[in-house]
Amino acid sequence: MGRTRKGRAVSGWLIVDKPAGVTSTAVVNKVKWALCAQKAGHAGTLDPDATGVLAVALGEATKTIPYIADALKCYRFRVSFGAATDTDDASGVVIATSALRPADAQIESALGAFRGQIMQVPPQYSAVKVDGERAYDLAREGEAMDLAARPLWVDRLVITGRPDETHVDLEMVCGKGGYVRSIARDLGAALGCLGHVEWLRREWSGPFRADRGVTLAAIDAEAKTEALDARLLPLELGLQDLPEFKATPEGAVRLKNGNPGQVLGHADWGTEGWASLGGQAVAVGQFRGGELHPGRVFNR
Repeated sequence: MGRTRKGRAVSGWLIVDKPAGVTSTAVVNKVKWALCAQKAGHAGTLDPDATGVLAVALGEATKTIPYIADALKCYRFRVSFGAATDTDDASGVVIATSALRPADAQIESALGAFRGQIMQVPPQYSAVKVDGERAYDLAREGEAMDLAARPLWVDRLVITGRPDETHVDLEMVCGKGGYVRSIARDLGAALGCLGHVEWLRREWSGPFRADRGVTLAAIDAEAKTEALDARLLPLELGLQDLPEFKATPEGAVRLKNGNPGQVLGHADWGTEGWASLGGQAVAVGQFRGGELHPGRVFNR
């Protein structure tokens, strides 16, 4: 006999403006508790010291997480020159220093190598797996790893401020899998002065914006009330980058049962999209000649 899930079958997105000093997992657990939800997850980890958008998916919305994870994201951050740390941010131990400080023109010139399609080596303290273990666990044990470079699309990387000769403020829009700490580390290395992230904020992720996010204090104050329920956004927002196909009533029934169902619309054979009925997502799958072949079905 299967075990009954505890909590409510609530579905949707809650956008949190994460403060510094708390892990992404802790935020998800608080949201899950506050909404008495059966299931929750997040679309893109933020480091404990980072702030900004943490998109928390509840229930059936967790099935749309991959599409938000693949979306462009915007970060604002400050690079501190003159020191490298073992974590590539201000929380780490300084492992090397330099008296050099770059001029504005030197920074602008160096940024060109970090735009477009680049290859990026993750920080030693990161969640990438090495022989089945997390890199940050191995790093804490004192193991130095030769991590493989990974592709990253950087859509935009610009200077937004220069508080003093030791710091520069940057804004970056990038794709999936980007490490801002690696940008700071590699920029410092390219300039010959070393560098690390002093602070970091994710301003937006796909359709979700930090300035519209809820604080942890508000979540505590509104926990287990209708006020917090009212903050939930529809799961369909997680699919906005995919084409929408209108399902016929008969097609929707077939899709809900995991079978190909008739949809209205036109697209190339094999295009990934989502089927809706009455504005609600029914399934995500591939369009093939007037039918959607479901890969994920929403049960509501």
